[in-house]
Amino acid sequence: MRYDLTTLPLTTLLPAIIKAEDMLARLDERVLRHVVADGFRERGHFFDAAGALWVGGELVHVEDLVLHDARMDARTPTHELTIAHAVLRVRRRLWSAEPSWGLEAAGLAALRGDIGEAEDVIQLRPAPLGEPDDGQEDEGDDFGVDFAEIDAILARSDKILNGGVPDTRPETIDDPLALVRDEDWDEGERLESWRAMLREADLLPPVLGAAVLFDAWERIEPLRRQHWLGGLLVSAYLRSRGKVTSHLFCLNVGLKSVRHERRRASDRTTRLLAFLDAMALSADSGLKELDRLSLAKLQMELRLKDRRSNSSLPDVIDIVLSRPIVSAKMIARHVGVTPRGALNLVAELGLREMTGRGRYRGWGVL
Repeated sequence: MRYDLTTLPLTTLLPAIIKAEDMLARLDERVLRHVVADGFRERGHFFDAAGALWVGGELVHVEDLVLHDARMDARTPTHELTIAHAVLRVRRRLWSAEPSWGLEAAGLAALRGDIGEAEDVIQLRPAPLGEPDDGQEDEGDDFGVDFAEIDAILARSDKILNGGVPDTRPETIDDPLALVRDEDWDEGERLESWRAMLREADLLPPVLGAAVLFDAWERIEPLRRQHWLGGLLVSAYLRSRGKVTSHLFCLNVGLKSVRHERRRASDRTTRLLAFLDAMALSADSGLKELDRLSLAKLQMELRLKDRRSNSSLPDVIDIVLSRPIVSAKMIARHVGVTPRGALNLVAELGLREMTGRGRYRGWGVL
């Protein structure tokens, strides 16, 4: 399959290109020198992972993803939550690797092996709902659920990323996914067709090249059941072009704000304008997030005045700024105190309680 670039309407796209280029440059420059850059990057992973499923028509609450990532969710994980966690892991993998690694054949193969493990609908044994997080320490397993099966999946993923060969299993008619696989759908060929676009995208301005790659991914559909990987690869592409070097851009955050009719329009120009607008919206959201985190950090640090030098409050501030939401148990493990002590630290910082759920209490910054 080939994606034609010979008829790009550059004159029509130019204003949107200029705006997106400017917004991404402003965000990148600010994150590069910002005091909460690390927290911004980590929070972005969570928001973009949840946004990827939202764009795909699924809903995952960010707080559920945070708890699942911390292995503190007492419920049986849903398929959507498992996939969202796979997105989260891939984003972290892309950020920790060299900028162009995920776009290379070897990197893409490793990512496919990593996320392929998350395709199965994981059926974990239901566990009793956790008690309200009232500061009392749990007896026995802190996580409240048997994660043996998901641990096995993560272990196989790590084996693949480290160059090992994954265990294979024969596909039989008992496999429900076998019924929906299209033997004529050559994912390898389609991936190579998409990767061939990289050379042509490099001849365009970075944001236009990214928009073209995203649109090509939508048209070519290289991976049917891992379609969300396209947005993450586009973010990696922006990093490889040097347009966004301080973090892995959260494209899905902006795509959530663009109407489905524009993103899926039959006219390519409309789609490209939608993707360019999504990049500008995501960058604007990032700038506002930095403002919020700066203000929150300042307000919390004011409470450090006259504190002893070995106070745990600075460590609490760090974890609060790096997660959309935190629980007392998360703070306790991060700081090294009891859950009751974590609640006292929360009270000292005056954190805002973000949830009203009985099974846990969570705090965060707006």
